[in-house]
Amino acid sequence: MLQQELVEEAMRRALGVARRGPVDDPNPQVGCVILDADGRIVAEGWHRGSGTPHAEIDALAHLPGPWRGRFAELTAVVTLEPCNHTGRTGPCAEALRDAGIGAVVYALDDPGRASSGGAATLRAAGIEVRGGVLAGEARALLGAWLARQGAADASAPSPLPRPRVTVKWAQTLDGRAAAADGTSRWITGPEARADVHRRRAEADAILVGTGTLLADDPELTARDAEGALLVPASEQPIPVVLGHRGIPEAARVRAHPALASRGVPEPLRLPGDDLPAELAGLAERGIGSLFVEGGPRVASALIAAGLADELLVYVAPALLGGPRLALGDLGIPSMAGIARLAVRERLELGADLLVRADRVSRATPDSPAPGDHASEEG
Repeated sequence: MLQQELVEEAMRRALGVARRGPVDDPNPQVGCVILDADGRIVAEGWHRGSGTPHAEIDALAHLPGPWRGRFAELTAVVTLEPCNHTGRTGPCAEALRDAGIGAVVYALDDPGRASSGGAATLRAAGIEVRGGVLAGEARALLGAWLARQGAADASAPSPLPRPRVTVKWAQTLDGRAAAADGTSRWITGPEARADVHRRRAEADAILVGTGTLLADDPELTARDAEGALLVPASEQPIPVVLGHRGIPEAARVRAHPALASRGVPEPLRLPGDDLPAELAGLAERGIGSLFVEGGPRVASALIAAGLADELLVYVAPALLGGPRLALGDLGIPSMAGIARLAVRERLELGADLLVRADRVSRATPDSPAPGDHASEEG
């Protein structure tokens, strides 16, 4: 194994390249550098977001040709323990093992129940492994992601691991998500709807409430303007239904292409009685990102519970009036409890406006019961 000072210098470089990855992705920012026997960097890589190669795979792909037959002389320095499970990509621990890497150094243990154990896999193959190098610096980089894994301090919104949750809704300028008779198609124009489907395609799962399911019979797929799938069936978001009411046998969601392609017999069900625990169950199934289109009650419940990491609000320059508000009660009785947002993006989509925001503070009321209706996307 290389000297500690060389390893720490390489880890600082790995942390630096990790920051090139997206901050708001469901997956953590991870960097990897590969050193030769003298401690010189011969390749580096980082994770560019969900569905793309992990940092270790990216670094291996950038190795110069002369080194590809000399893996045993190399040391991989990575900011997070190499993963040990198959998601959209294969296990990094197995990729390093199969390449014949000589040694692996990492900063933080992977806290995921499904993804941890990479170090043990490597050691079982006779590879020298050292963990905990610059762990504090890595923990500072990955604070938000660690909180979602239930690995941060008790001040995190949820003490349980969970997916990154994106809550989406469409509304008129006066804050309505549907007309007085309940109809909601179409509040926004084709450009906004196309943007929604593109973002659906990036998620591991898509959630809707039983009210919306029964009222709209949505497909919950990611499609183009002609109705064709944007991504293959195996990459479509898995449908999740929130609420106690049953799913009709003829519901279109039962024919969702992701179910058969992944060997899942029917849409996943969440009763909504304990949202943190139920989201933790999704995380245990390997779901790292959840796209929520559940309607006002579902959106309000997740926001009030502090479980919404990102809000996507599509605003149409139109007025409806009436009682069908885009959000319900958040349990905020006064301005002292106002939920402040950090706006990350404002995007014009045809005549409509997308506001993408993160939660930076939250109220702590009892969550309103989920269950609900009114999502204009099918």
